[in-house]
Amino acid sequence: MKRHFLFLEMLLMSICMLSAQPIRVACMGNSVTYGYGHRNPAATSYPTQLGKMLGDSYEVRNFGHSGATLLNHGHRPYTQQQAFHDALAFAPDKAIIHLGLNDTDPRNWPNYRDEFIPDYLALIDTLRAVNPKVEVWICRMTPIFHGHRRFKSGTRDWHAQIQEAIEEVAHLSGAHLIDLHKPLYHRPDLFADALHPNAEGAEILAQTVYSAMTGDYGGLSLPAIYSDHMVIQRDKPFVLQGKANAGSKIAAQLGKEKQRTTTASDGTWQLTFKPRKATREPISLTVTDGDTTIMRSNILVGEVWLCSGQSNMVFMLRQATNAKENIAEALTKEDLRIYDMRPRVYTDAISWDSTSLERLNRLDYYIPTQWQALTADNAPQFSAIAYHFGSMLADSLDVPVGIISNAVGGAPIESFIDRHTLEHHPELVDILTDWRNNDRIQPWVRSRGAQNIKLSTNPLQRHPYEPCYLYEAGIAPLAGFPLRGFIWYQGESNAHNVELFASEFPALIDSWRKTWNDAALPFHFVQLSSINRPSWPHFRDVQRQLAMQIPHCEMAVSSDKGDSLDVHPRDKRPIGERLCRIALHHNYGYTHLIPSGPTIRSAENRGKSIVLTFDHAEKMHSADGASLKTFEIADEYGFYYPADKVEIKGNTIWLQSKSVKRPTRARYGWQPFTRANLVNAESLPASTFEIQAKE
Repeated sequence: MKRHFLFLEMLLMSICMLSAQPIRVACMGNSVTYGYGHRNPAATSYPTQLGKMLGDSYEVRNFGHSGATLLNHGHRPYTQQQAFHDALAFAPDKAIIHLGLNDTDPRNWPNYRDEFIPDYLALIDTLRAVNPKVEVWICRMTPIFHGHRRFKSGTRDWHAQIQEAIEEVAHLSGAHLIDLHKPLYHRPDLFADALHPNAEGAEILAQTVYSAMTGDYGGLSLPAIYSDHMVIQRDKPFVLQGKANAGSKIAAQLGKEKQRTTTASDGTWQLTFKPRKATREPISLTVTDGDTTIMRSNILVGEVWLCSGQSNMVFMLRQATNAKENIAEALTKEDLRIYDMRPRVYTDAISWDSTSLERLNRLDYYIPTQWQALTADNAPQFSAIAYHFGSMLADSLDVPVGIISNAVGGAPIESFIDRHTLEHHPELVDILTDWRNNDRIQPWVRSRGAQNIKLSTNPLQRHPYEPCYLYEAGIAPLAGFPLRGFIWYQGESNAHNVELFASEFPALIDSWRKTWNDAALPFHFVQLSSINRPSWPHFRDVQRQLAMQIPHCEMAVSSDKGDSLDVHPRDKRPIGERLCRIALHHNYGYTHLIPSGPTIRSAENRGKSIVLTFDHAEKMHSADGASLKTFEIADEYGFYYPADKVEIKGNTIWLQSKSVKRPTRARYGWQPFTRANLVNAESLPASTFEIQAKE
């Protein structure tokens, strides 16, 4: 009898399943929803791909109409199109609405912006009238990139304003909000016309919508930077963030401290642990969502710095002066741990294969890594400057130190700046346009990039030298991981345009500080050294001036360690240690430690003499015991002559030249490769400089 009833129960369930109606999903919107630009929109549009992801229990239909506006007074209102009426007739159970892109047209938003929110609310109300139980998601718009012909004339700004209006509509209407902007903002290669994503972009949209509808974000995960053996920044809250399915209950324990939270609807979660004191006693981290548990062990608490830039920061310990001794020393540094982000392919003079090119487009440029102690395998490959900085810091502070390194040889500064900063910077926005033929970018950079991607058939092929790329591939994945500050050595690939660099450098620092939400994060950098390249004296001087202008930014001099023929001087230890002296003095309270060589403060005209006043000028003298070299004085016409009288008086230097009766300016070390020799009591070199004399 029991078996009989079980059979009947199963039969009834089967009949119910067969007779159940699929859940109706209406994808409403403009050309992006329709699949404009696809060879076969019926097969590759995001609604089609969404339907495959959701399965047979859903009926997904595409109600996109190219050119449609949300505004009823727009040039092509969606509510007046057949697609909208068909969507109403479909009486959807769930509706996904992506509108607003065409409202950025100058015919629309400037004239009718005040009607946008009421019109959107009315559209949602109309949907609810045909099916009171309909569940509505409205979407933050997909990106419009800099290549759009109206980007700077209004579209960029109106797009941002409409995004805010859409968020307000979600709040007022109670509709769910899906962010279609974030997952595609770092993929301009998927937008042939800067507006419409291709089939691969549509797949990303479909996955984003699928996750929002189902809450499925692939379960619990952590960013790679949170690995075994990591170093946690002391004396700062430790922010732990990750992904999990929507609504998941997250429980985490760091050492003995426990924290809990619930995953947001977009799959994100974040926990903040209390600040900790430095310790060599390893602690562990456990995170669980109830189904999956992630454990991280052997965690130390100390100081964390990010070291980045181009080839002189990449320059490895095994390549540097006294490599054998330094590597042996590194293996004894138990307090030093590294997170070494190394490229999959180097920007050597080669053409990359198709697999590498595809990975680059997906921002899969760095080889997956984790925190490690220094070993015989990894120490020789690690950045020499980053190592010497971290080694001296650990020894001086007597705490664990973690060094993150993600420098890339030849990289220009613009590749490390985030897209939003460049898009909204009046002097830098044009650097985004056609980077391979953009004369704002150094010719060598463009030439090497073109050589690397020569075999690509994609006109929008990405490259690490492209503006924003290294930020998106190498900086964004670290965002939020607490650290003390940044170390930077770069400029060789931007020395052709010092005026542009003067805008780019502050933009880089601002970009990174905003990424870590801390406007006071220290940023210390290396001034370019000496080599026979004509533009370098001017470039070094602009670097010097920028260090004086930007808060919490200091410069280490390297011109005394240059090589007239090699852009990669081998003696890296002094440079790393000069950076460390700066950090110790400015960031750790070692005020007794002189942070740098003599630093020019002012110049004053005293008859036939110019008097230069310096900071950090204790016991100024020549490095080699000879007379001071490379000081020059300019006459009233701006012509420079060597100073034939150079006299140190306390913290000042008095200059005269027989050829100059009325001196107006002075400069020092003003040669591409200079033998300037002014140092202070700590044998730290003065920066090269040019300065106007005051009367």
